[in-house]
Amino acid sequence: MKEEDYIKGRGAQQNVPNRFLQHIYETRDDFLEFCRIEGEEADKNKTQYIPVFPKTIVNRVTSPDVGMMYSMNPYQGCEHGCIYCYARNTHEFWGYSAGLDFERRILVKKDAPKLLEAKLKHKNWKAETIVLSGNTDCYQPAEKKFKITRDCLEVFLKYRHPVGMITKNALILRDLDILSELAKDQLVGVNISITSLSEETRRILEPRTATIKRRLETIKTLSENNIPVNAMLAPIIPGINSHEIMNLAKTVADHGALSFAFTVVRLNGAIGQIFTDWIKKALPERAEKVLHQIQECHSGTLNDSRFGIRGRGEGKIATQIHDLVRLARRTYFKDKPPFPKLNKGLHEQYKKGQMKLF
Repeated sequence: MKEEDYIKGRGAQQNVPNRFLQHIYETRDDFLEFCRIEGEEADKNKTQYIPVFPKTIVNRVTSPDVGMMYSMNPYQGCEHGCIYCYARNTHEFWGYSAGLDFERRILVKKDAPKLLEAKLKHKNWKAETIVLSGNTDCYQPAEKKFKITRDCLEVFLKYRHPVGMITKNALILRDLDILSELAKDQLVGVNISITSLSEETRRILEPRTATIKRRLETIKTLSENNIPVNAMLAPIIPGINSHEIMNLAKTVADHGALSFAFTVVRLNGAIGQIFTDWIKKALPERAEKVLHQIQECHSGTLNDSRFGIRGRGEGKIATQIHDLVRLARRTYFKDKPPFPKLNKGLHEQYKKGQMKLF
């Protein structure tokens, strides 16, 4: 593959057809040749921010494989561009491709804080942890511009409501002031995603994310401010980062993480095609080996959707991964305090913006 054929700064290298649309869009060779002759760019590779106006923002999570009951997503699509991201498939519901569109067409929900406040004030709402975000990263680059996540955190603090967070961006430290206030009442828990200790691996897997050094510093800073951190060592990809499990666990433990979680990669829906195309361009010498090992974890397929198994995998390679995880927890986390349960008892007193007397 020619170097100029690889789209730098992006994970996906193509726009796969949207399974819900009747018509598909493709870039023809004659159009590319025309652009070359005319000296024009066939693809400007620019990120677009598109406002959307949903009626609700809090989603109930029904999957038994996900450790949350409710989530909310200030953004749809994610400029981080992680090639393995399961959320890519959801972009198809908005009429876009799970490939490059997912990284370049970011849907922005500016009304999210207002919708969240209405939800928390509703007379029938009982406090349960709401996770920012269950789908795309709430601290992706768009957050620096729009600050929707910060505004939502202020709502959680105002109503003393528990909130969980998942991110791989050091931008979360911008909101350390609000997070520290939430932590005083045990209202926040943070999950920081670290997939590799290798910057080279990080750059090709997760091209627009914070560096590994910055993520580790983020774990350390949050922990030092009494904000509990769980490290998400996910996904584990055989042949790419599976050999790093012990080192990853030790490193996040040394930086203050109380625990870690993991999944075995699965390439469901359009992600199988996107990942296969990507690895043949990014890591051609390892492509077939990695794909075969992923298939071995999922009964010979890249796409395993069985509840209870899809995130764990099965077979010899998956068993080796689970054995390493158990060893890592015994070795590096045996003396750690348990990750605290978030406080659901304060919200009712603050539901109307003030405490009840009786």
